[in-house]
Amino acid sequence: MGSAAAVLALTFFAQASRADEIRFERSELTIATARGEHRFRVELALRPAQQAEGLQHRPFLAEDAGMLFVYDQPGNLSMWMLNTLIPLDMIFIGANGRIVNIAERTRPKSLDIIPSAGPVLAVLEVLGGTSARLSIRPGDRIVHPLLVER
Repeated sequence: MGSAAAVLALTFFAQASRADEIRFERSELTIATARGEHRFRVELALRPAQQAEGLQHRPFLAEDAGMLFVYDQPGNLSMWMLNTLIPLDMIFIGANGRIVNIAERTRPKSLDIIPSAGPVLAVLEVLGGTSARLSIRPGDRIVHPLLVER
């Protein structure tokens, strides 16, 4: 095996073992909108390693699934789509559980920075187009035990 092939093989196995080591707890989450409540099964990204991995390398996300990134304290956050294969809606959530802003249908594999529109405590990533399909808007409320006003 040539040195380039060996480096590629090691990189592949390092990424595979890294993904295998990162586990996400699962939880239920509700988005309360003017049109009603919408329930999701989400994975929780609470630790830095989980937050760095996010939904990278996944070829599929169910319509009622997502990932909830929760941080230690509110702040201006930025996300990106590095190694993310599917379009996502990124829902930025304030410390009061209300949606601050939504980045809809983010572009897969993009290195563009996707910022919050102010201080947020969490970000919910769902399948691209979900916000439009369910009429989710800024000001709507996210209901989850980790999102109690601080």
